[in-house]
Parts: sequence; C-alpha cells; structure tokens
Amino acid sequence: MKKPNIVILGAGYGGIMTAVKLQKSLGVNEANVTLVNRHSYHYQTTWLHENAAGTLHHDRTRIPIKDVINSSKINFVQDSVISINPDEKQVTLENGELEYDYLVIGLGFEAETFGIPGLKEHAFGISSINSARLIRQHIEYNFARYNNEKEPNEELLNIVVGGAGFTGIEFVGELANRVPELCKEYDIPREKVRLINVEAAPTALPGFDPALVEYAMNSLESRGVEFKIGAMIKEVTPNGLIYEKDEKREEIRSNTVVWAAGVRGNSIVDESGFETMRGRVKVREDLRTPDYDDVFVVGDCALIINEETDRPYPPTAQMAIQMAGTVAHNVKVLARGETDLEPFEPNIQGTVASLGHDDAIGVVFDDKKLFGWSASVMKKVIDNRYLLKLGGIGLLLKKGKFNIFH
Repeated sequence: MKKPNIVILGAGYGGIMTAVKLQKSLGVNEANVTLVNRHSYHYQTTWLHENAAGTLHHDRTRIPIKDVINSSKINFVQDSVISINPDEKQVTLENGELEYDYLVIGLGFEAETFGIPGLKEHAFGISSINSARLIRQHIEYNFARYNNEKEPNEELLNIVVGGAGFTGIEFVGELANRVPELCKEYDIPREKVRLINVEAAPTALPGFDPALVEYAMNSLESRGVEFKIGAMIKEVTPNGLIYEKDEKREEIRSNTVVWAAGVRGNSIVDESGFETMRGRVKVREDLRTPDYDDVFVVGDCALIINEETDRPYPPTAQMAIQMAGTVAHNVKVLARGETDLEPFEPNIQGTVASLGHDDAIGVVFDDKKLFGWSASVMKKVIDNRYLLKLGGIGLLLKKGKFNIFH
C-alpha cells in the first residue's frame, strides 16, 4: 500500500506543533511527512514586540527547526509557498512542486491595513524576526541622529504605535522600559521622547476587563506613554500620521510609526480558491475546509466562531497550539485509513498581556484577575510551558524565561 504524503505549510505555532505531534504518533512506515517553511527556524511571534523594542535579542526568539524536528521522520523543505491547487492536490513552491494526499495550511498572518492611505508605505509592522530587527535598529538610529543634527528634530524622538490591542500595548510596555536606557546611551533627556499610542476604539485593550485596562493604562502612563483613544488614523505620511478624534483632525510628527492594529490570514489562501474572509477559512468542526476533505487549516488562517459570542475567536498562539493537537490527530486517523475524526473544542485557559518585563495583566483559571508582578510571572510560565511542549527540557533550558525576580 502506498504511503500517504502529508504536507504541512508553515512552521508557525500551528504548523510546527502539528509536525512535532505527528512525529510522535505516526510510524516512519505509515506516511511521508513534509514540513515547508521559508526560514530554517520557527520563531515565537508572541515575543517579537520585545525584539522590536530591543529588550530581548532576536536570537532568543528563533528556534532552529532541526532542533525540534526528527529528520528521520519528517522531511523539512526550506522554501516559499507560491500557490496551492486543492483540485490537483498540488503545492507550488519557489523552487519546485509538492503533491499531497493530506495538506495542513499554517501560513500565518499578514497585516490588515483597512485601506488607510500611506500605511503600507510609511509604517513599520511587527510580523517577523526581520521586521522586528528593522524597528529596533531604526529607533536606535534615530536616537543616534538626534544629537548629530544642527537643529533639534523632535520627529526623531516621537514613536507612534497604531493600535492599543494586545500587540500594541505589549510593544509600548517594552518601549516604556527601553526608552530610559536609550536616553542614557545617546545623551538625550527622557522628557524629549514621546511614546504615543493611537487607538480607534473607545477603550484600550477592547474586550479586556475594565479594571485590568485601567491598571494597564495607569502603569504605562506613569512610564511616559501618551494615549489617544477614540482616535481614528486617517493617513500615514513620510513624517508622521494624521488622526481624527471628535471630528477634529490632528497631525503627529514622527519618524517612527509602528502599525500593530490588525491582522488577516495569508493572501495565498485567498488566491488558491478557498472560500475566505480576510484570508481566513471558516473551517468545519474537525478543522477541514468546507469543500475539501483532505485540507486542514490551523492557526491564523482558520476562522472559528465562538458560539457564545457569535464572533470569531481571536487568532492567538494558544488557539493555534490547541488546533495543532486536533489536526495532528485527525491527519493521523486519515493516514491510517480510518474515519473517526475529532471535533476541535477550544479550551481558553486565560489571557495575559505583558506591560514590560516585570509588569502585566491577565485573566486565568476561570476569571481570576492578575495584576503586576504575579501576572508577569504567569506570562513567563505560559511561555516556558510552550517551549517544554515543543522541544522538551533541553529547549526550555536553552530558550526559557527565568528572570522572574528582576
């Protein structure tokens, strides 16, 4: 009997965890498993804001795929996906083609610009190791330039973050810790630097408990973050942005605008003929696409409606990791010629947002609220637990976060 070909596209949280679970549960003679990823490493998307602020080196965030994948069980192909043809069961890569019997799509997210003029051209995004590294170096370069200009140029020291959702708040939290260090290093008085967070919604962290939001905003404001809430970004220009609040337009002059306010699924999924909403496929309960029995979707490209709220679950790392368990099980079942597929049941165990390395807010264990240091310890515990699941104690010791007391 021919061994089925299982192809996993993308080594983000969903893709890499699917691969790791399959290598544990499928025998070498049961299937050919191929993992495709553009880079030779998996990275912790939830740590990128720290790399972008310069509070954590990007090498800590990268995990070489060969460190967690057993090459005798899984064939790793470093290449970029160009297109998927689900009718022909074929994936086109930059350097070749792959045929599959079962496909797992885990191609991650892209920034959603909501059609704001100038956003793509003039704003930075926190989407990969390389984009985070660019932001960090750009901010440092502007600080270095400040005292070398004939005329003081405040635009160099104004950092604007679009979006006060999860990523935006975590990023300004890291910047609030980093800016005093940069000021010391580049001989700049702290009061000359402005950290501005612009959010269109009537509150920061929409959907979070109001008491936690208030704590977060107080903590960040005490460290110099300015909030513009209920302010809709209308345009990003080469030297700043224009926003509208209370029907009045204002301009903020800045050399650094970072967009952290919206994601969509990968456009390759849109272009491959799947039925999508903003690049995401509304999957069946077993995580297959509505019209193909051999294609599963995991992570940011999958759309799952929370029946209690009638809204989609947010595409978080926690969701992607849980989906990987269901997808790996179901792919294994099909590869063995069986039919008993499991439905996916999200088990949201809480949410923690960091506000810098020793401060955070969160809701865990059925609505227990955490503030400050205890929440920041919980955040590190969650990060470390993932590393343990992914690559065992060795990976945890190598990449884990143990700086709990400072």
